Parts: sequence; structure tokens; C-alpha cells
Amino acid sequence: MLDLTRRTLLGGLLATGAIPAARAGEWPEKPVVWVIPAGPGGPFDAFARPVGAHVTEKLGQSMIIDNRSGAGGTIGAASVARAPADGYTILVAATSTTYAPSVYPNAGFDLARDFVPICALARIQPALVVNPARLDVSTLQQFIEAAKQKPDSIEIGTPGVGTVPHLATLLLQSRAGIQLHHVPYRNTGQMMQDLLGGQIAANWSTVGLANAHVKSGKLRVLGIAGRRREPMMPDVPTLDEAGLKDFRAAAWFALFAPKATPVAIVDRLHVAVQEALAADDVKAVWAEQGAKVELESRAEFTRFVDQEIVRWTGIAKNADIHLE
Repeated sequence: MLDLTRRTLLGGLLATGAIPAARAGEWPEKPVVWVIPAGPGGPFDAFARPVGAHVTEKLGQSMIIDNRSGAGGTIGAASVARAPADGYTILVAATSTTYAPSVYPNAGFDLARDFVPICALARIQPALVVNPARLDVSTLQQFIEAAKQKPDSIEIGTPGVGTVPHLATLLLQSRAGIQLHHVPYRNTGQMMQDLLGGQIAANWSTVGLANAHVKSGKLRVLGIAGRRREPMMPDVPTLDEAGLKDFRAAAWFALFAPKATPVAIVDRLHVAVQEALAADDVKAVWAEQGAKVELESRAEFTRFVDQEIVRWTGIAKNADIHLE
């Protein structure tokens, strides 16, 4: 639960640098702020809040969620990069954080330079989904052939320019040699409504969101943009299996701390989060969202982040997108 008075006070202390560096053995002695670089009610909150509640119980101090939206998440991320490295300000990051400096010239942070990875929260493999009444294809290859026959005629919706689904669309076009008609949305609910209504032909969706519509026949899934098939849709191939080798566009959420945060603090939070992810109620929420619970060592997660930074930064630079 948010404690607005305490959060405001803590935010002021952080801004003035009045909080002394924490001694790792005593941490946490006060509430820990988890900065979400987006507005409330979205996927960041869906994954951070249940875990934060468990960590609060485990560590005996509140994990306070602080939503700081704006500029594609760069405002919130940059504020944590500037915060004291004392373990009391943590960033809830997502895939887009890896390449944000390549898209936003004034991002104010660099993930590799300014942060240390703590722990993954969740990973979601998006599915390439079509409305069969609008585009009657059943496989990825049929989708590609239809796009080649009529370039720029297949509308594909995304949550906006510079988002992971947008870059996934650009990657799909490049890898498949096709040209799609990109339709950016500000509201994902409206995007799904338009897909169901036939105003657009395709989009990238979570299997959890698409599943009911697939069962009713209103939507069709052509492939999963990840390394594994989804338990909810075991008969749907990955895009790799469907012909696009090593095609991945997973959306992930994770915790990061300012770079110089003591290792003992980072390790303690990592362990607490891993225990939270193993809780039955958390796993149930993740299953509903079509998300994978991430139980891995901090070294394994750090290697994953390093690879993601290289991969997504390359895709973003090739796209030559510049946003304010």
C-alpha cells in the first residue's frame, strides 16, 4: 500500500542527498522505494506490487511503489540513476530500458553504465496475432506471402513508436523481407478492440490476453516471439520454428539498483525477490498474465541483461528512431 506522506518525505531526502549511505548489514532500516517509470495500473504494477508485498513481509520494511511516468520511461529511470547508491531507491525496469538512450537523446542514463542488475521479475513472450476475418491466414509463411503480394496493406498495431512491439515489427519486416502498415496506438485496449473489429489486421499480444479470443475463433495466433512454446497454447510454434531463426521479442520486467550499491544489499534483495517469485499466489498471477516466473542466479540474470542491451540497442540504432 502506498504511504504518500512517507513517500513524499523520503523523496525529498533522496533529492537533497540527506540520507546517509546504508551499511549493508543493517539494510533495510527504512522503507525502500521501487520506482516504476510508468503510470499506475499497467504491467509494471501488475508484476511489481505482488512481489513487493512479499518482500515487505520478508525484510520487515515497506517496499513503496512510486510511479514516475514520462518520456518513454526515461524520467523515472534517470531519477534512480541519480539517487544515492544506498539500497533505498530501486528501479523497476523493462526491455525498453536497454535501448532507451538510443531512442531518447536526452534519456539521462545508460543501463550498463549507471545500474547493477538485481533480479528478473517476469518475462512475457508476445504472440503474433491476426483477425482471420480481416486476414485469413493460418501460418507465419502465409502471413509473409500475403504481405509480399500487397506491400504496406496489412495493418499491424503497436503501443507506439519506439516500443518493443514496434521494434519487433521492424525486425519482422527486415527478417521476412516484407512491408507492413504500422498503426501506433496510445491505448492498448483500443488496439485490441480495433483488432477484434477488423480495423487492423494484426498485432503483438500476450497469450493471456489473446487466449479467450482465440478460443472463440475471433483471433488466430501465428507464432510466439520467444525461445519456447507457451503452455497456454502448446500447438502454436515459436517464430523460430515457423521459419524466422532465433526471432525473439520478449517483454521482461526486472529490478535494478544504482551502480555503486553495496553487493551485500543487492544480493539480499535478490534472494528476497526470488523467494517471493516462488510463492503460489505470485505464480498464479504470473500464469494468468502468460508470464514466466524467473528463478535464476544474479550472475545468470546479469549475463542476460548484457546480451539484451547489445541486441536491442542494435535494433534501435538500425531503426534510426529519435524521440523527445
